[in-house]
Amino acid sequence: MPQETQSPPAPATLSDPVLAAYRKSIDNIDAALIHILAERFRITQAVGEYKAKAALPPADPEREARQIARLRKLSEEANLDPEFSEKFLRFIIDEVIRHHERARGG
Repeated sequence: MPQETQSPPAPATLSDPVLAAYRKSIDNIDAALIHILAERFRITQAVGEYKAKAALPPADPEREARQIARLRKLSEEANLDPEFSEKFLRFIIDEVIRHHERARGG
């Protein structure tokens, strides 16, 4: 994993070690999310190129619906708001489709 960049600590963080520890954890999770999203988009880029060569449509509404249902269930099991999860996934799916359309030349 590439070296993560860190911002200088905020004044409140310097005087509150509990808050500083929470924030450090959040920063690490944010960095991991970025790396995971980057890997996901590398893979979906390959999918888009494959779909373009195979003359497949950029979107697959049936798979998208299955993925949303699956991730809503996972969200519920993880005590995460399924509405938030669906919005987040829909944002990602829409971006992937946009990339696939670009790979197709449309």
